[in-house]
Amino acid sequence: MPVRVQGGRARRAWAARGLWAGAELAVTCGLLVLLLVAHQLWWTNREARAEAGRTVHSLEAQWGSADREGAGGAGGAAGAGPEEDVAVDGDPAGAGPAEAGGAATRGSARTGAPPADLAYAVIRIPRIGVTAPIAQGISKAGVLDKGYVGHYAGTAQPGQTGNFALAGHRNTHGEPFRYINRLRPGDSVVVETRDTVYTYVVDSVLPQTSARDGGTIASVPRSGVKPSYGYSEPDRFITLTTCTPEYTSTYRLVVWGKLRGSRPR
Repeated sequence: MPVRVQGGRARRAWAARGLWAGAELAVTCGLLVLLLVAHQLWWTNREARAEAGRTVHSLEAQWGSADREGAGGAGGAAGAGPEEDVAVDGDPAGAGPAEAGGAATRGSARTGAPPADLAYAVIRIPRIGVTAPIAQGISKAGVLDKGYVGHYAGTAQPGQTGNFALAGHRNTHGEPFRYINRLRPGDSVVVETRDTVYTYVVDSVLPQTSARDGGTIASVPRSGVKPSYGYSEPDRFITLTTCTPEYTSTYRLVVWGKLRGSRPR
């Protein structure tokens, strides 16, 4: 009587089990990847936008409270103080180039730079529907990942002569600068502080440059990589920077503007 060999059947059974286990592992890994993508693209945006919205609301409430207290104090009813001069098109009546926006600029100079990671202003970009807090510094954990726009330390403050340079995420974590590539010359960028509302106007866009192109945030900004982009004379600039292309951090997209005017809050 012939002997029945069971080895081949056993090997096939083990192979089938191995394939099944591999398929389950692949599905599990795929689900984990999808969850990670959902977390990055949806959850971080949801959380950061909520955090940024609360911070904007808190700043506006603080400013409103301070305004009410100031109105009730000595001199509050008397009207204009030194910060109530209004700059129109960057040149108040009788002011020369060195004095344009003088009252607002002096106010910024008096306060100095805020502490790191502190939200102290609000940026509004009507064309792309952005309202976000501006905080001191560009750290990820303390500023950018909260959905805030970060102010480059060492650059000018709002309204000052020089370059008020800002950074923001283009993707994930609130992505406030996702659509700044859509900005065109003439678009408004409004920066609101406790005392003053500054209106900048977009003047120029640098679609792509190196992440190490520090000239873009210089006091008189000019690209060190593409020198045809930039300026040669001092002014009151604003610079918006973010990563490009989308979902990468390879290059930087830069938008420049100039101060058109300011008014007291």
